[in-house]
Amino acid sequence: MTASGPGSVRPGGRTARVRDAVRKATLAELAEHGYPGLTVDNVAARSGVHKTTVYRRWGNAEGLVADALELAAGEPWPVPDTGTLAGDLRAIARLVLTGFTDPGHGPVTRAFVLAAAQSTGAARALHGFFARRHEQSAAVVERAIERGEVPAGTDAADVVRVAVAPLYYRLFVTGEAVDEAAADRAAASAATAARAGAFVAP
Repeated sequence: MTASGPGSVRPGGRTARVRDAVRKATLAELAEHGYPGLTVDNVAARSGVHKTTVYRRWGNAEGLVADALELAAGEPWPVPDTGTLAGDLRAIARLVLTGFTDPGHGPVTRAFVLAAAQSTGAARALHGFFARRHEQSAAVVERAIERGEVPAGTDAADVVRVAVAPLYYRLFVTGEAVDEAAADRAAASAATAARAGAFVAP
């Protein structure tokens, strides 16, 4: 989304309050109805913002989801620092697991991923969200390189992708159960491969 795209606002004051109210309403609607049931009218009613304003600034459900993801990408994320790459990746995998299984946040997180499969705008926004998370989580691999745990030139984003990808596969492809044991195995596999130099470009 560009600076002039749907949901683009200047920080502070009434505009920021309106954006926050619309975002909270969007998340609540996603939790209750999923992306197929997300409508501007319902978000406007729940947020208390006039629907003309919501239509003008966000346009449609795609714009609402994209803006919510843009806001989420800018929020702090608790990047772990356990002292080892294996420990950090395990903590990241468990954070992802909690994001999908928490009764409050899980439905919204799932709705974002499913929205990306149905909307090009949501897909672009989700890509941006993940890019930001990869940028933040790169610190765990950079520290591992400094400690000599993994070779120089290790692709940090790829290490993190491999640590969490099995969770997404189970959730959205096979429909298998996910738990801490599955998250821990995925993280351990990524750490082992990283130590072996599997993520260093040839």
